[in-house]
Amino acid sequence: MSNIDLPFKRYTITSALPYANGPLHIGHLAGAYVPADIYVRFLRLNNRDVVYVGGSDEHGAAITIKAKKDGTTPQAIIDRYHAQIKESFAQFGISFDIYHRTSERIHHELSQEFFLNLYEKGEFVEQVTEQYYDEEYHQFLADRYITGICPNCKNEGAYGDQCEKCGTSLNPTDLINPVSTLSRKPPVLRETKHWYLPLDKYQPWLEKWLLEGKKDVLKPNVYGQCRSWLKSGLQPRSMTRDLDWGVDVPLEEAKGKKLYVWLDAPIGYISATKQWALDTGNDWEKYWKKQADPADDSCLIHFIGKDNIVFHCITFPSILHAHGEYILPENVPANEFLNLEGDKLSTSRNHAVWLHEYLEEFPGKQDELRYVLTSILPETSDSEFTWRDFQARVNNELVAIFGNFINRVLVLSHKYFEGKVMPAGGLTDTDRFIFSELERYPKHIAASITHFRFREALAQFMNVARLGNKYLADAEPWKVIKTDEERVKTVLNVGLQIAANLAVLAQPFLPFTARKMTEMLRLDKCDWEQAGNSTLLPAGHQLGEAQLLFEKITDDQITAQLAKLSTAVIDSKEPTVELVDAKDPIEFEDFVKMDIRTGEILAAEKVAKTKKLLKLSIDTGIDQRTVVSGIAEFFAPEEIIGKQVAILVNLEPRKIKGIVSQGMILMAEAPDGRLEFVSPQSAMRTGSVIR
Repeated sequence: MSNIDLPFKRYTITSALPYANGPLHIGHLAGAYVPADIYVRFLRLNNRDVVYVGGSDEHGAAITIKAKKDGTTPQAIIDRYHAQIKESFAQFGISFDIYHRTSERIHHELSQEFFLNLYEKGEFVEQVTEQYYDEEYHQFLADRYITGICPNCKNEGAYGDQCEKCGTSLNPTDLINPVSTLSRKPPVLRETKHWYLPLDKYQPWLEKWLLEGKKDVLKPNVYGQCRSWLKSGLQPRSMTRDLDWGVDVPLEEAKGKKLYVWLDAPIGYISATKQWALDTGNDWEKYWKKQADPADDSCLIHFIGKDNIVFHCITFPSILHAHGEYILPENVPANEFLNLEGDKLSTSRNHAVWLHEYLEEFPGKQDELRYVLTSILPETSDSEFTWRDFQARVNNELVAIFGNFINRVLVLSHKYFEGKVMPAGGLTDTDRFIFSELERYPKHIAASITHFRFREALAQFMNVARLGNKYLADAEPWKVIKTDEERVKTVLNVGLQIAANLAVLAQPFLPFTARKMTEMLRLDKCDWEQAGNSTLLPAGHQLGEAQLLFEKITDDQITAQLAKLSTAVIDSKEPTVELVDAKDPIEFEDFVKMDIRTGEILAAEKVAKTKKLLKLSIDTGIDQRTVVSGIAEFFAPEEIIGKQVAILVNLEPRKIKGIVSQGMILMAEAPDGRLEFVSPQSAMRTGSVIR
């Protein structure tokens, strides 16, 4: 259709590479794979040249941590989960042109080529810095091998690169009381040399390309996060690590060092395309490199979750820009997070709906899950999946509206006219209105898809099914057949044209259903250009046998899933907040240096422009002071006024978000991440010393 906004003739589409250290769950699907697959299928229906690449991210600390935990090798871990993930994607219908892996030689060679290109251009900054070293295991520690107390929210389970509770980006040296996850002992600082990407050098270019050039293109959640990062000022980021697993740094002086996973992982998109080109006889450079005529450049789009925005909008574009030969992303339509049954998805607590288990327990129901996930995609804010909502959407929408309409129009056509399409004669105003609506919907659905509004596109698609369902219900051909057979011929012709259009329009959203409908209608392959046509099925066309498109989800099935979910969380051996071993013994004199007293919260308010912080005014008995505490997600300010707390009053003051915090209140953290105040069982005089 000439008015569809697809200005590029070639598209390079990527979905985030999942870590090969565990199976896929519905949060992954809603973030990066279902929306990408809808978009790719739509591009193909519009006859665009598109390559859709994916693959397993098989390097980084997450893999080695999983291997150590399971008592096996990183290779065994990636082999196991790569095969499982690849098979799950295939069964679910994610239509990658290739699903590759970053452990392949072609990927290692390309990643090293990128590093050397930047190295030889002098883009890297070489620095000798002090980094944490585990003396018992005789190795430097990657960011994820270090945990400690977050300096921002005081979470004791923060990692060396990020606190997953408050979201603060960290360096290992930022942590309070850091501990090695290998030996469970405090690490020591030792000098080591690494190569840094000077993101601060690229900041002016990023501001122009990203903040100015992409302001009207990026989704608000993506643009806002990028703007925040750039506003805070970029710093050089190390592109090498002291690890024993990953891509070797291709320098003689860097023996034993590996490339940073966020240097090599996005290059996996390119190496996957190279492998696909070798397998199919295509030219991979057309999809990744700048062409002599910029109008011939491919359109690069990254589909990701919000936790990967900075790497795809800042780090990877900076690498591509520094290299100079590669195209930059046109868009990065990142989604927010999907929650499950009122709680965050958690792999450690097994609070998840695993894709491979869903495929086993709901065989043949891929499209039901695709439909529900698309209808609740967290496009601009977090959303929630519940099993009851899943049941309601399948039963009340797919079965009762879509499936019911298709089944009735086919069954009646077979019953009255031996499964043949009858000519439409004597169109009424209602019939003409239906045909005008059919012509209109594909344009609107296309506009929603091209602007990455997939929930909106699906809703409009379902409106076509509602249109057909209502038309058939109002026309009542099962009654009219007794008095006016000619009218019934027209009604069923109109109904079948709606069905044929639904078969075309369903292809991006419900590919398995679309295939089944095409077979039932014996419809020749149609592209998007033909959608909206009121003569897709010519008079005299022979239909296939009617089949049910969907079946109801039973109460027993939902009860079983809820019970399974509840049991999984209860039986989980891993709490959300990892429990650490007891710290090294201290002398009694060290303990008595801490002045802990009972205090009373006099006032509380949220700290502006933060989600986690509360500014507290506390009466310590000896004075009134301000304390900034990362408890806003657990307690409303008005709920804690008058609360008696334990406060460390002789902690060195520090500035947090511009506020001087004079002390720290003590909190107990449950295994599920819940916080509670450490308070006396009965009221005590404010300022009482806690010994």
